[in-house]
Amino acid sequence: MISVLFAVLTALSNGSASVLQRRAAMRVPDSEAMRLSLIGHLLRQKVWLAGIGLVIVAAVCQAVALATGPIAVVQPIFVIELPATLLIAGLVMRVRVDRAVWYGVAAVTAGLALGMASAAPVGGSDTVRDEAWIPALVLTGLFEAVLIGAALRTRGNPRAALLGLAAACGYALTAALMKDAMANLDDGGALALLASWQLYATAAAGVGALFLLQNALQAGSLVAVQPMLTLGDALISILYGVTLFGEELRTGWWLLLPELAALALIAAGCVRLARTPLAAGTLAPQPPPPSPR
Repeated sequence: MISVLFAVLTALSNGSASVLQRRAAMRVPDSEAMRLSLIGHLLRQKVWLAGIGLVIVAAVCQAVALATGPIAVVQPIFVIELPATLLIAGLVMRVRVDRAVWYGVAAVTAGLALGMASAAPVGGSDTVRDEAWIPALVLTGLFEAVLIGAALRTRGNPRAALLGLAAACGYALTAALMKDAMANLDDGGALALLASWQLYATAAAGVGALFLLQNALQAGSLVAVQPMLTLGDALISILYGVTLFGEELRTGWWLLLPELAALALIAAGCVRLARTPLAAGTLAPQPPPPSPR
């Protein structure tokens, strides 16, 4: 229950951060794409800094969630980040949440419940042998290189989708490294954690994923980025959980149909939600009612 609670808190923080960062990235010219100067432009925007603050909160909550539960359970919960954020945004901005949002929320929630019930991830160890990380890091690097190379040859929403998937892979790797690093805290305390290479690799992977996400949000619309980011993070994290941590999923041909249906529901829900005015940030908050004289 602790891991699920902190996974939900992580999703709320990450979802809010994505919307804030998208609003900031829309103001950056296309000429800054894939350059470090992009971050310089963003640093001058308070809305982006607020998003980074939420990213830090999310990282702390994610560390607690991963330290207390399997990665194949924690990471897929993050698919609720966009629907939860839009519902909160509607309350904060005093904007009526329309049926499109509720349909998206229902689709994502039903898809997550169906997928978790079908796969039922359990077990696994808290640590990974150092030699097991070598092929994982090499394959991840090759996958990222292919995605980034393909993204640089396109523009607009195709580039945004490819970079969104690359960012998702980076965030999934960050989660796997973070879980392995947190195991050192249990074994040898704070000194063991600070001495572990996984801690610094977590920071490097997280910064790289954040850079890719900013470029994805700058390249195209949220509707192109969010489904790739959400589904990619969940699926790649499950892959890391199974291959690195030995976590187990229920398998069988009879589970294929509900699992595919779950993916379709989540993807459709994310696309529906990302197309709403709330996600695009085009709705202005309604003025408060006049105070009685």
